[in-house]
Amino acid sequence: MDGLHFPPSSGWRRASPASLGFDAAALARARNHAETSEIDWPVDAGTMVCRDDPPPFNRLIGPTKPRGVASGLVLKDGLLATEWGTPARVDMTFSATKSYLWACVALAVDRGLIESVDDRVVDYVDGPLFEGTRNGRVTWHHLLQQTSEWSGTLFGIPDTVDHNRGLRQPMGRKGEPRRLRGPGEFWEYNDIRVNALAVAALHVWREPLADVLRREVMDPIGATASWQWHAYRNARVSIGDAVLESVPGGAHWGGGLWISAYDHARYGLLMLARGEWNGRRILSEASIEAALTPCSVNRRYGFLWWLNGDRQAWPRASERAFAALGAGGNLVCVVPEHRLVVVTRWAGDAAGVVDRVIAALR
Repeated sequence: MDGLHFPPSSGWRRASPASLGFDAAALARARNHAETSEIDWPVDAGTMVCRDDPPPFNRLIGPTKPRGVASGLVLKDGLLATEWGTPARVDMTFSATKSYLWACVALAVDRGLIESVDDRVVDYVDGPLFEGTRNGRVTWHHLLQQTSEWSGTLFGIPDTVDHNRGLRQPMGRKGEPRRLRGPGEFWEYNDIRVNALAVAALHVWREPLADVLRREVMDPIGATASWQWHAYRNARVSIGDAVLESVPGGAHWGGGLWISAYDHARYGLLMLARGEWNGRRILSEASIEAALTPCSVNRRYGFLWWLNGDRQAWPRASERAFAALGAGGNLVCVVPEHRLVVVTRWAGDAAGVVDRVIAALR
């Protein structure tokens, strides 16, 4: 994308809101809304983890940390227009982690380690995780869109814990087993299946996914060394002669990606630039296009990225907008038509912040 500014690893270039096309007073009001509508969570964010799961699965198996204050920033054309709170603070980011896990799979496709997202996962993974009549039909595409209907237990947690989660019309209570459909026929927000995707990607790369992400993405875009991707205590996987930690796609039972708003913004800017960073190709255009294609059974979801289908998420943005989204008001929203990246942490009204920022444009 022409005309974007890419910050050096040493820091950010700032510009006045007016020079970037904002009404300065309106942008200040958007910032004030972000600060004053902080989410009603305790400082001990760990108390909010897995609290809705049935026993004995409502217990932590990964680390947590106290949360910071409402924080975030706005990029326009890659330049820092405004920021609030403590954007340099490394915080838990919950399911925004999933959009970083996507990058590890996309890179495997780009490098030829996975021939096609439509390949069966069983053909890439040793062991029983994807064997059987049902799980053997699951493809990378299914896992990335959360339509796999994979069935099993991983790191002591069954997929049924997240049955009926994230559905407009649930078939029962969350955690109550339901009749499974065929792979690709049904969308359900299911962290156990996302964690199975992470295990599959680990089999492909044969090295920790945090190392892959750091080497292939975060270091090239100038991110700090402060971010961490924590595994569960019992998430050890044997691959060949090695035993590796498998990281989760969120913080449902603790762990996940811990990162600053500044580093989130760099990743959002990479996505705004369609996978290029200052002339260097990091992620392929084809992988990004596939990631942002709506799921056939949920137009608001792509490959582990939330979309703006029917403009339901961010009404002032077009359907081209997309985001990494996690509990606790954690958001990295990319608005291509306005060349915006909006990052929020611990926001009580993250969508409202995005809409107010867009409304502040003249």
